[in-house]
Amino acid sequence: MTRIISILNFKGGTGKTTTVVNLAAGLALRGWRILGVDLDPQGSLTASLGTKYSHSLYHLLTDQATVAECIVNVRDNLDILPSDPSLAQAEGTLWRMDDVRQRRTILAEKMQGVSGYDYILIDCSPSINLLNENAVFYAHEVFVPVSMEYLALLGTKQVVATLKTINQTQDHRMTLSLIIPTFYHSRHRKSNEVLETLKRHFAGQVALPIRANVRLSEAASHYLTIYEYDPRSHGAADYAQLVERVINDG
Repeated sequence: MTRIISILNFKGGTGKTTTVVNLAAGLALRGWRILGVDLDPQGSLTASLGTKYSHSLYHLLTDQATVAECIVNVRDNLDILPSDPSLAQAEGTLWRMDDVRQRRTILAEKMQGVSGYDYILIDCSPSINLLNENAVFYAHEVFVPVSMEYLALLGTKQVVATLKTINQTQDHRMTLSLIIPTFYHSRHRKSNEVLETLKRHFAGQVALPIRANVRLSEAASHYLTIYEYDPRSHGAADYAQLVERVINDG
């Protein structure tokens, strides 16, 4: 059964796209079939992997292309459903729908024909918007990357509150499966304080931290995964541990 996972935090700069890229690539290297869905109008996931495409998620959501026409292969075992700033126009189209439930579930509807993947990972934008509502209604799990700063904790609380509301009021159940600490500095007091706070509030759900590592941002600037750019780096080691955690939790 396909695990459909939204990677979400309403605070920007928490490493969502970096996590999607390197979690997806790590799983693909292990032989799993992966689809990454770029649900951010900035198109960071698409750009990070140097994706070339003719149709995007915008075309899918506005009935201008089928899902098969939009999906692009970018690495062995790794496909992408790309996006760019045109996705913001698609959100405007969704808001004009008369059916409130349909505007929240159009992504799930459009993805019904998608099969053959072990994991579908959705890179969400850092905001409370209709596109992210679609991500939540499509997926059954949420991973929350949390940078080691106090404002990121607020974004995490907003995610938790959103999931509780959906689970209480809608015919859909979501699980917050994993908290992923990012930009961790073992010698910084703030990093350790935020990490301990996460462990207290989410016992058993906190992954080993992803250490701050400049090689991760450098890899993205070269359109490479961390395993391609510097497989011996701390970033590669930390994301390899995350891959193991996700596989074992499945």
